[in-house]
Amino acid sequence: MMTKVPKVTAYFWIAKLLTTAMGEATSDFSVQQINPYLAVTLGCVALVAVLVLQFSVRRYIAWVYWLTAAMVAITGTMAADVMHVFLGVPYIVSAAGFAVTLAVVFIIWYVGEKTLSIHSIYTRKREVFYWATVMATFALGTALGDLSAYTANLGYVTSLLLFIVIFAVPALAYWRFKINAILAFWLAYIMTRPIGASFADWVAKPHGLGGLGVGDGKVSLCLTVVLIIFIVYLSVSRKDTQGMPDEA
Repeated sequence: MMTKVPKVTAYFWIAKLLTTAMGEATSDFSVQQINPYLAVTLGCVALVAVLVLQFSVRRYIAWVYWLTAAMVAITGTMAADVMHVFLGVPYIVSAAGFAVTLAVVFIIWYVGEKTLSIHSIYTRKREVFYWATVMATFALGTALGDLSAYTANLGYVTSLLLFIVIFAVPALAYWRFKINAILAFWLAYIMTRPIGASFADWVAKPHGLGGLGVGDGKVSLCLTVVLIIFIVYLSVSRKDTQGMPDEA
């Protein structure tokens, strides 16, 4: 197979942040409009469908990859919110559980493949590990964002600024101190989830909750349109497409 993931450039991080913010707003809007359990069920069915599509292609295709990432964002947010709101699981417990899950996935991946690099995703086994890791990072990031905004009472704006700083630390550490590139990538990747979620909540939520009051539906629609335009641009320009595995 060809490499199944995009290049890690500015385009990658922009698309990633758009999917996380859109996923937060879309998830919140969905569970408000229909039964939350039905929303999660429909989300899981859609996620399975797009994962089948992603695994069926033999190279990176921008709209397929980012559609899958968007569904992971939506479904992961729904699952984390249902665990807290309807099952009563504290955010700190879910965050710890997702962190352990992510660590286990990383360990199994590294033991089996001797690498955690996303530039090596050109076998079916590594692709499975990659998407398992992505789902774990989304769930962990969702729990961390809610833990900061609600449990720690930092609010959306403070949480947004906090996670932006944390996001920048691995990049600066890699640039200044040459820390391991794979470690820097995954640390930054985890932080994109709470950044996007904090931004979406800040814009969408009512004034009484510290937001701007735009509404989840409107924020979801606007971010979806922007994301579609951006993915169309990537599909046409192919600026985020890697070469053959040895070149990547």
